Amino acid sequence: MEKRSYAWFEKRRRTKALDLAQDQITKAIDTVTLLHQAMRSVSEGKRKEATQSIETLFKVEEEVDRLRTEVFMELSKGAALFADYREDLLHLVKRLDTLADHVKDAARCIEMLGDTPIPKEFAENTVRMTSLLVDCSYALKGSIEKLNVNPQEAIQGAQKVEEIEHEIDQYYLKTKAAFVKFGPQINAGVMVIFDDLIEFIEQAADMCADTADYIVILSNRE
Repeated sequence: MEKRSYAWFEKRRRTKALDLAQDQITKAIDTVTLLHQAMRSVSEGKRKEATQSIETLFKVEEEVDRLRTEVFMELSKGAALFADYREDLLHLVKRLDTLADHVKDAARCIEMLGDTPIPKEFAENTVRMTSLLVDCSYALKGSIEKLNVNPQEAIQGAQKVEEIEHEIDQYYLKTKAAFVKFGPQINAGVMVIFDDLIEFIEQAADMCADTADYIVILSNRE
């Protein structure tokens, strides 16, 4: 009876930690959505709206950090009964935090570009990348939400993340290739910042895919 009761408390602890992780991915998605809004505003010449989205993004990213700490504290209370699961969940929340970090870094690049004009092709490709990153993060969220209720659907969601990440990578390479075409027309400093911008977006997509790999591991344990 005592052992069964102990197992119940461990299950409850695990569920609470997973709930916090789900809150974290919601906030992480908010940062991605705000990044897309900012980039779209820039492409439309709406600098004030872009600045507002970036400022909100920075605040939400701080919430992602806070939730990561809460998950760590919750998991630190667990015992060896679910040590393997705890380790994988720690990896999961670390990656969600890193995802938001990459998004924040991309937003900083947009902030640094200020009112500097960029080629239309660059802007359109980057808006498409951030739009796909929103889709990628929502697919990731859906996969995490299925962990406790339908592990097989969680795995399918993880596969969807991989598919979208591949599409983002194609736009990333397409934009990189355009650097040769537009290089002579753009200030070297602007080119460096813009290169960092799409690099951080691509890294955020990679982190979504990396996180999806851990979802598959957790789903198989379920």
